[in-house]
This record gives sequence, structure tokens and C-alpha cells, in this order.
Amino acid sequence: MTQSWESFDSGSQSEQSFHLERTHIEPIYDSFLCPLTKQVMRDPVSIENGRTFEREAIEKWFRELRESGRRLVCPLTQKELKSADLNPSIALRNTIEEWMARNEAAQREVAHRCLSLDCSEHEILQALNYIQNICLQSRSNKHAIHNAELIPKVVDMLKSSSRRVRSTTLETLQIVAEEDEDNKEIIGEGDTVRTIVKFLNHEHSKEREEAVSVLYELSKSEALCEKIGMVPGAILILLGMSSSDSENVLAVERADKTLDNLGKCEKNVLQMAENGRLQPLLTLLLEGSPDTKLEMAAFLGNLVLSNDAKVFVAKTVGSALVNVMRSGNIKLREAALKALNQISSSCENSARVLIEEAGILPPLVKDLFTVGSNQLPMRLKEISATVLSNIVNSGYDFDSVPLGPDHHETLVSESIIHSLLHLISNTGPAIECKLLQILVGLTGSPTTVLDVVAAVKSSGAIVSLIQFIEAIQPDLRFAAIKLLQNLSPHMGPELADALCGTAGQLGSLIKIISEAGGIMEEQAAAVSMLADLPERDKGLTRQMLDEGAFEVIISSLARVRQGETKGSRFTTPYLEGLVRVLARLTFVLEDQPEAVSLVREHNIAALFADLLQVNGLDNVQMVAAMALENLSLESKHLTHTPEMPKPGSCFSIFCASKPKGITGLCRLHLGICSFRNTFCLLEGKAVGKLVTCLDHTNEKVVEAALAAICTLLDDEVDVEQGVMVLDEVDAIKLILDILVENRSEILRRRSVYAVERLLRTQDIAVEVSGHPNVNTALVDAFRHGDFRTRQIAERALKHVDKIPNFSGIFPK
Repeated sequence: MTQSWESFDSGSQSEQSFHLERTHIEPIYDSFLCPLTKQVMRDPVSIENGRTFEREAIEKWFRELRESGRRLVCPLTQKELKSADLNPSIALRNTIEEWMARNEAAQREVAHRCLSLDCSEHEILQALNYIQNICLQSRSNKHAIHNAELIPKVVDMLKSSSRRVRSTTLETLQIVAEEDEDNKEIIGEGDTVRTIVKFLNHEHSKEREEAVSVLYELSKSEALCEKIGMVPGAILILLGMSSSDSENVLAVERADKTLDNLGKCEKNVLQMAENGRLQPLLTLLLEGSPDTKLEMAAFLGNLVLSNDAKVFVAKTVGSALVNVMRSGNIKLREAALKALNQISSSCENSARVLIEEAGILPPLVKDLFTVGSNQLPMRLKEISATVLSNIVNSGYDFDSVPLGPDHHETLVSESIIHSLLHLISNTGPAIECKLLQILVGLTGSPTTVLDVVAAVKSSGAIVSLIQFIEAIQPDLRFAAIKLLQNLSPHMGPELADALCGTAGQLGSLIKIISEAGGIMEEQAAAVSMLADLPERDKGLTRQMLDEGAFEVIISSLARVRQGETKGSRFTTPYLEGLVRVLARLTFVLEDQPEAVSLVREHNIAALFADLLQVNGLDNVQMVAAMALENLSLESKHLTHTPEMPKPGSCFSIFCASKPKGITGLCRLHLGICSFRNTFCLLEGKAVGKLVTCLDHTNEKVVEAALAAICTLLDDEVDVEQGVMVLDEVDAIKLILDILVENRSEILRRRSVYAVERLLRTQDIAVEVSGHPNVNTALVDAFRHGDFRTRQIAERALKHVDKIPNFSGIFPK
């Protein structure tokens, strides 16, 4: 049935009549209407008595009569019919069709006039609703709308200020475009697609939903896919909608399907990949033509990916990319290597996937070490080295990953490490840097570092590696320093000998450490490496003294403490390294007068005492206490003892042990002391600071502090005065607590030593003898300590009468 204009009007009858009168729409004749449906007939037929009905309606009437077992009658007259034969009313059908054509043309004409921004909202909505309804009736009506040039008029309504009009316009465009390529093409002309995309960002959800439905229909046309993708932000907005939790479910689904359609265009695929939708690109990489695979792999190699995306890509195409590495196509191999570099960079999980699932290690190592006619160009070897560096720095257990079918060699086998070291010596700076980074990764893991150390030692390569400290390429120099830092705890003597035996490397290292500006990782690594070298290596310390290294360290340390380098995440390891390097001086005081002079000149004893109070930096406090122990042990050799009066000058039986008139002597060393010149802990008021460290949660700090305190009880000082000093600063209770707690073997040994010295004082021995926990701890040390500890514990137990003293019974 042909709908009249009124059917789509939500207004009053008078308004409808106004439109009908204006367009002279012909009235509906009664003969056009089916008596059964009361609708305009499309296929009129006559029955036996000449009555006319819609074919479908009369057929239904006859069927129902037969099914119910009733006689055949006319629905109008109820008189019996002899036959159910139907005769087409061709003339009437032609007349109706002509009437419908005239009527529809008139309605399209009124719609054309009403689709104007000058018309009222009501008139525009009438026209849009009319177009929607007739397009839903048949595809031929869509062609009629097209031929009547109504589609551009509909598009113009997107500029309306009425939200209802805009929303209805979008809905109309979606219906007009559905399953009609010609209409899609008309809609896609000009700037319409850009305008529709703008509605995706509209604040009103209804318009967003209608806009994405239109784009979904348009995206079914391959010709329009590229045009949609070319609108700035279109794909990104659709991606946002497809993953939104706040959008309508249908809108989310339409956005996702629109993106699927847009994926038919390779340019759109690249855009999607840039914005995180990687599957279309990966599909093309797996299933596309060789040229397409090359383009997708090359694009992937330049794509910035999140760690989650790297894992997804590795799982999806990792094996395919590794297989490409084995092919003979250099362009494809280069693209695959660059993609693998991107996937493996700074992501442990993706590296793990490439190792375990894609089997990347054997072809990578083969690419690096192959020589001759089959070897890769050097630029590709560099990429291979970069990928291997990424993989190695993931922290994987590489000593369990075989590199060949025989399962004999792994990445840390001696022959492989030797090959890497040989390659380092025979390539350019760029690849040297990557190869060094591979070794950095292997030496950074506790499971593989010892294998690398053994290979470096057996190859004698340490001298060659140290030479890179003077490299002019910053990345190469940094990689070498990081490697040496990792090796230094295991190759300290070799590194020290190499630094002393080669010209310039030590000076270059000190220069790096002292570079002005913010503290960089390279500086922290350099000073940490130097700090790990044997602290008692007199040759290295001597050379550092000769080259003025300690003055540089002191200056750098002052810069850090004055806050000139705040904000760097490498400040703590840098500070710890500086303190450890400076502490080397305290290990050579007895043999190096120049070291003593340097400590005095810069008042380094006071510096270490201050560092005891740097909270939160346990290593700094521990090293400072160790240094103070060394300095305190040297005090007895540096203390100046004044000349005593000649014998016979004092005749009084009451003459004191100290010469009359000599004052200001140190209670401990019985001489003239100062913290700056003789490093006396008592004169420097450092004892209290050390005692504070006895209550530290880190047992290493407690061990170092207690060792320094024990120098006050040494045989070569006045032990009784030392005990009094400790009593004055409330240290005795803390020392007894340490003995009782028994937190480590070192602490037990040192606390037993201290307690034995304390118990030589009668008052303390009496007090401690009634302390069951202390006595139990001494007995435990006597039974379970090492030989030296047991000896000292035995003497302590004698002081509190727990073990009898047999010295008076047996002859010496």
C-alpha cells in the first residue's frame, strides 16, 4: 500500500491537510481498497462473483475456510461459491500503480521542499520520517529517493541546530545506505564522512550511536573505507568507542564491526596498529602477500608498543618472524629483525615468549657468528646483536637453553663467550656496544655470571675490555663500564692489576666519576666498579694517590652532601661507591704516610663520623664504621707521648703516674690526641655515634660499629678507661643485648670479645654474674663458637666464676 504523507506526521490533521492541499495529492478511491484489509491493493484479483480483493488476503480467507471444514463463501455476501479460482484484475492494478506513482512523486516533491534549514523542525522531521518509511518498504524506493536527489538534501540536515533533526537525519542516512552501494557513494561525496565522524565525539549519546551506525553501513563499501580512515581521528575515536564501558552495547558492537570493515584498507590497518589495534596488521603479516608481509613487518619495527602489546605480538607472530630470519630474502630478514628488536626491547615477558615459543636464540647466535659468503651485512648483524642484547637483559636462565640440536652449547658456554669477545675486538663501535650489552645482561644474572667470569679469565680479555673506558662513543664506554662493574666482585684482583698496568684507564675512570652536572648511571657504575676492587690492594691505592684520585672523590662526595645533585635516582649508589672508595685510604695508613697526611688534611675521620648518622643508607653507615675502626687502630701509632720528667725529680711517695704539670692527655692512649691528627674516637666524640649504630636493624651495620668500638678495648690502650668510656655512653647494655640475641656468628665473636674485656672490671663482672641470659650466651659461645671465640668465652666465664681458674694449681 502507498502511504499518504499523513502517515508520517506527528502533528494535527489541519497541518496534514495543508501539506496535501499544497501538493494536490490525489484522494484514495474506494475501488483501490481491499474489502478485507482496507488497504490499497497491490495485486488485485476477482473471484467467481466478480468481487475484487488483494490476492494475499482472499487466499488467506479461502485457506482458513478449508482448514475449518466450512463451505466456500464470499467474504462480502456470504453466498456459497463453486470455485476458489482467482482472476487477476490487470486494468485495476495498472490504474492503482499509476495512481501510486503520481502520489509518490508528489510526496517526494513535498519532502524535497521540506528538507531545508529554512523549514520548521516539524516539517523537516515529517520529510525524514517519510523517507525512512518508504526506504524500509523496498529497495526500489531507495532508488527513487536517489533519483529524486533527496540524499544530498538529507545530508544538509546534519547542519541543523535541532538535536532531534540531526539525530533523525543520521538514522535516515543509515536506512538509506543499507544494502545500497549507489546510495553509499552519494552519501560519501564531499565532506559528509568528516561531518558524520564529528558526531562520534558529540556530547549526546543518541547522536553518537546514530553516527556510528551510519559509519558501519558506509564501511561496508571498500571504496569508502579509505575515505573514513583519512578523516583525522576517526579510527582513534572508533577504537575508543569499541573499548568503552560507558557506551551503549550496540554502539560498542557497531564501532568494533566498523573497525573490522575498515581493516580491508592497508592504510587503515597501519593507523589501527599505531593506536593499539594490532590484530589486523598481524593477520596481514601472517597471511598477506610477500610485499604486504614486508610492509607490515617494517611498520611493526618502527611501532612504539606497550609491554602488554609486545607480549601479544610475540605470541601471535614471534615464530613467523623468527622463521623469516632463516630465509634468504635480505629485505624481509631486516624487517623481521627490526620487528623482533621492537618486540623484545625492555620487556621480560615478551623476551621469554620469543625464547620458549619462537626459538629465537639459535638463529640469532648463528647470524652473529656466521662468516664468509653467507654472513649477514654488518648493519643486520648490529640489529641481531641488539635483539640478543634485549633478550639477554630479560633475566632469563640462559644456561639451560641449548643453541643447537646436540644440546651441548648454551649462550654461556666458554666457546660462545670467547666468540663474543673475539667479535668485540673485530667490529665497529656500534656493534661492539651491543655485544658488550649482551655480556652486561649475562653478568647481571647470578645464574650465569660465574660462567662468563670463567670465560673472560680463560680468554685473558680483561685488558682489552678495560681499554673501552677511554672510548669516545658514550654508549660504548657506558656498556664497558657496566660490564666491568658486574665483573668486579668476581675479578677484583685481575681488574686492579689491569688498571695499574695500563696507562690512562684509571684516570679516565676518575674523570667519568667526577663529571659535573646531574649524577648519571654511568658515574654510579664507574664508582661502584672501583669500590668493588680489593680494598687492601696497595698497588692500586698507591696509583690512586699518585693520580690525585682521592682528592676528586672527596670533592665529589662534598658535592653530593651539599645537595648539588638532588633528584637523581642514582644518587644513592653513587654516594655509597664514593664512600667505599674513600675508605680504601684507611686500609693503607700503616704503609702509606701520604695516606695519613691526606686523611689529616681533609679531616676525613670527621667525615666518616658524620656519615654514621646518614639514616636510610645502611651501606654508607657500615663502611663509615669500618673506616673508623681502621682509623682508631692507627691512633695508638700516631698519638704523641710527651717526655716524662727525669728519674729522681719526684721524691714524694704520693707522686701520680702522670707527670706533674702535664694535662690534656688522652685517657685511652695516654698521650696528646685529636680526631683530625691521630683519629682518636674519644677526642672526636665519635663513640656515641657508633653506639647509636649498635641498635641498628641491619646486622652488618651493627657488626661494623661493634668492631670499631672494640678498638677502645684493645690491649694497646688503657682497657679500664675504655670500659669507663663505654659505660658513660650507655654502651654496655647494648653490647650485652647483642651477645644475648646472637644474630650472626660475626656478632657473637665480636660481642664475646667485648664482654670479656668489660668483665675485667670487677664491678661489671659482679653485676653480669647475676644476669642469666648473658651467662647462657657465654656458655653457648663456649660450646658452639669457633676456636677463637671459645677461647675468649672461656676467659669471660672465668671472670664471672662459671669456670674455675686453674692457673694457681698447674705450673706454667
